[in-house]
Amino acid sequence: MVNRLLREKLERETQATTRRHFIKSCAQGMGGLALSSIFMGCDPLSKPKPLAQNSFSERDLNPLSTLAPHYGPKVKSVIYLHMAGAPSQLEMFDYKPELHKYDGQDCPQSLLEGKKFAFIKGTPKLMGPQAEFKQEGESGNWVSNFLPHFKNVVDEVAFLKAVHTDQFNHGPAQLFMHTGSPRLGRPSIGAWATYGLGSENQNLPGFVVLTSGGNTPDAGKSVWGSGFLPSVYQGVQCRSKGDPVLYIDDPDGISRNLKKNTIDAINKINKEEYAKYADPEILARINQYEMAYRMQIAVPEVMNINNEPEHIKQMYGVEPGKESFANNCLLARKLVEDGVRFVQLFDWGWDTHGNVREGSIDMGLRNKCREIDRPMTALIMDLKQRGLLDDTLIVWGGEFGRTPMQENRGNKEMAYKGRDHHGDAFTMWMAGGGIKKGASHGATDDIGFSGIDGRVSVHDVHATILHLLGFNHEEFTYEFQGRPFRLTDVEGEIIKEILA
Repeated sequence: MVNRLLREKLERETQATTRRHFIKSCAQGMGGLALSSIFMGCDPLSKPKPLAQNSFSERDLNPLSTLAPHYGPKVKSVIYLHMAGAPSQLEMFDYKPELHKYDGQDCPQSLLEGKKFAFIKGTPKLMGPQAEFKQEGESGNWVSNFLPHFKNVVDEVAFLKAVHTDQFNHGPAQLFMHTGSPRLGRPSIGAWATYGLGSENQNLPGFVVLTSGGNTPDAGKSVWGSGFLPSVYQGVQCRSKGDPVLYIDDPDGISRNLKKNTIDAINKINKEEYAKYADPEILARINQYEMAYRMQIAVPEVMNINNEPEHIKQMYGVEPGKESFANNCLLARKLVEDGVRFVQLFDWGWDTHGNVREGSIDMGLRNKCREIDRPMTALIMDLKQRGLLDDTLIVWGGEFGRTPMQENRGNKEMAYKGRDHHGDAFTMWMAGGGIKKGASHGATDDIGFSGIDGRVSVHDVHATILHLLGFNHEEFTYEFQGRPFRLTDVEGEIIKEILA
């Protein structure tokens, strides 16, 4: 083992210094080097600055060390509940009694002209709401009978009834919702938050991801990736079933002290490498080794829901030993309670086209609502009773909404009742610190097809989340490829109507 490590060390040093290896590795890059000088590159006048090994700042050696935002934040942590597949707002929060009158009638051509749909062809028929609605709480906001528990906390949340997106397929829409771009390569909002603020608990990741529903989002792990930010800021996926993190235990025969000595030796080499090349990914690697070592002690404790009181388990409806949204909601509370900055929950299975029973509006959607209703209600109540809701922002939503028309895939009637993808108008809600309780902003037309008042974009949602964390979204940037990038691109307005 020692001989192998020595050979690897010599090989790395050789690769870094010999002319033959330089020419070999740059054979296809010489033209790029020439072009960069012609087109002035990113910064042609800059010169590499060698770093002394003792010149590391706290932020260098610990990228998750806490930083102050631009101004006083309203919240310290975010819990984002994403319903992957896009829930139907027309059966949950956006009550449209007029749509009942047109149930079964052909959709007017004026609504179809110039519109893109994922599957609808020809002339679909309008479909009335498949749930019953009542005005709940002192706010009088509408909630369907699919969510009998949620009505008890409706006065704690603020609804956005006219969110819109220009994406109508799951993958790009999920990327857009979580990174501000429908294309790969941008950092997720959780990565931005941990990059800008760090984490209050140095024994846990600043950004934790939990999934349920038996699958990951269509866009894959890029929706919690770090993009062009150092990889230390990407989300760390944990599990509510089995070991919370793979390889959390040391192999047999490896003591805690031996593990620490090994990591110290590796990171000494990494610091020497960083002093030569100033590559931020080397710093990320140093921190990830250290974080992994600390997580072996902290993670098993915080991810254990068995030690929660029985009445808390019943409130959430948890199922110990299983992967479930209820388990993840309780874990989210435990994580923010322990100082984790951003907790992302993805629940898969909300794509209700009507092609199968589980994907139907009247049956499949009802079952999915039953899975989340009690846990997300308990999350709000639990945070409130612990005094944590004022310091935490909860965000709920999907990547787009559903059409008021019944899907007719291939211009044929579906086996079950379903709705196609729809980005013109859908509902999201927020609760917690800085949010106006019981508010409802925006409105759609009589059948829920388009927003007619208070329309907000995905960039507006991002600007509002960053504002509550204490950031001016226009000034919160990261230099990449010669220009400053930001989560909201060149758009975004704070949604002041839902702020307390």
